[in-house]
Amino acid sequence: MHMFLCPIKSGTKSANKELAISYSTLGEGGKFATSMEAKFFRFLKIVGVGFKARAEAEGRLLYLKLGYSHEIELTVPPAVRVFCFRPNIVCCTGIEKQRVHQFSSAVRSCKPPEVYKGKGIMYIDEVIKKKQGKKSK
Repeated sequence: MHMFLCPIKSGTKSANKELAISYSTLGEGGKFATSMEAKFFRFLKIVGVGFKARAEAEGRLLYLKLGYSHEIELTVPPAVRVFCFRPNIVCCTGIEKQRVHQFSSAVRSCKPPEVYKGKGIMYIDEVIKKKQGKKSK
């Protein structure tokens, strides 16, 4: 049995919401987390209307719908597995920490978070400081 550690700062309203998301995804996908010999997890959150992800071929392919005219297809490296617990929550897991983090950063680079609206792919524990838009006269 492996333990799951999620580095989320508690106390704020948004942190409590993200902690609830993490616990609920573990509840749904706990069978995946306990059946593998994986030790490192990286959760990604997809924010935006119509933005979705789906994993196929036993975690070997990841398809992303990110508002483009086509789906983005990512081939997952051999040391990493990918699960989509919901259409907007992606879990990258594996034995090697460097490869898990490298693949999750490659997924994040497909649509990095926007500073004005907050849309895009971000880590579940990442906080995006939004900028104020153009001021009207």
